[in-house]
Amino acid sequence: MTFPLFHRPGTVVFLDDDPDYLEMLALVLPRHWYLKLFVRPTEAIAHLLQEPPFWEADAWNQQQLIGLWREGKPLIPQVLAYWSRYTERYALSRVCVVDFSMPGMDGLQVLAELGDWPGARVLLTGQADEQVAVRAFNRGLIDQFIPKQTQDISRRLIEAVEQLLFTSHARHAQIWRSTLNPEQSTLLRAPGVDAWLTNFCAKNWVEHVVIGAPFGVLGMDAQGRIGWLQLETRQGLHALAELAEVANVGSAGVEEIRSGAKLADIELRQALSSTQPIALVNAFPVGEGTLLGALFPVETPSGPDPDNSYGKWLARQPKRHVQD
Repeated sequence: MTFPLFHRPGTVVFLDDDPDYLEMLALVLPRHWYLKLFVRPTEAIAHLLQEPPFWEADAWNQQQLIGLWREGKPLIPQVLAYWSRYTERYALSRVCVVDFSMPGMDGLQVLAELGDWPGARVLLTGQADEQVAVRAFNRGLIDQFIPKQTQDISRRLIEAVEQLLFTSHARHAQIWRSTLNPEQSTLLRAPGVDAWLTNFCAKNWVEHVVIGAPFGVLGMDAQGRIGWLQLETRQGLHALAELAEVANVGSAGVEEIRSGAKLADIELRQALSSTQPIALVNAFPVGEGTLLGALFPVETPSGPDPDNSYGKWLARQPKRHVQD
C-alpha cells in the first residue's frame, strides 16, 4: 500500500558546498516546503543529530492517543487536540538531500554520521559518482540518488522529495495501522482504492491520519480547515441506515443511506459529542466501488486553532537562507 496511513509536512534539509547552487534551489523549490540550507557538513550533521529525541517524543505522543483509544476515548477529538498542541512536529526534518562531491567529507560520509536519524536520504551525484550511488542505494544507505547533470533537475528533485515526503514513516504506519481491523486493511489495499485515496488526500490536505473506529480519514489543509472522509462498505449501509433511524433521521434520508446515495455523519457526531443535527452528504465511489465515501466538514469549535495551521506556522519561520 503506497497510501500513507499517517502524513504531515516536515522540513527538507539541503547540504551542498556551493552556496550559489543552494540559493538557486531556494528560488525554484515549492514555497510550501520548509527548507534548511547548509554549506558546512558539520552544521548539517549537528542539526539533524539533535532531532531523534524529538522524533521519539512525537511517536510517544501518538502512541498515547492509541492507548487512550483502547481505554475507550474516541480517536477523532484526540487527533484534533494533538494537531492543535504540537506544532513543533512541522520542524522535524523528513528528507535530507546531500551533494556527494564535497571537500573534506563526501555525501555518503555525511549520511553515515547521521546514525539513527529517521528521515529519508537523497544523494546528488556527478557523472563520475553514479556507480557509487547505485551501490549505496542497493545497500539501503540512501533512498534516492539524482545525477546533477539530469535534464530539468529541479523538476526531478521536486518529484523525488515530494514522493519521500508523502511516504509514511514505518513507525508511524505501525502505530496507526493498529486502529484498523483486518477487513479495513484489506479494503485500503483494494484495486484503485490506494491510488484514489493518495490523490484525494494530496489534493485536499497537507496532513491526514487514517483510523478504523469510525472508519475514515481525518485531514487538515494548510489553512487549518478540517475534513472527515467517511468510508463505508456497501455491506455496512444497512447498519448505518439503522443508526439513522434510531437518530430520528427521516424515512427518505434512511432510504438514501440504505441505497448508497448518501452517508450520514452519525459516528463523527458521536465521537465529537456534538449536538449539531446529523448531516446527510452525497456518497461517491472510492476507487473501483469497493468502498463508498463522503466528505464532511468538521466545525471549527471541534478543530485546532487556525493559528496553529501549517500555513500560519510556515509564515512565522525565517525566510529561506543558507546556514553559515
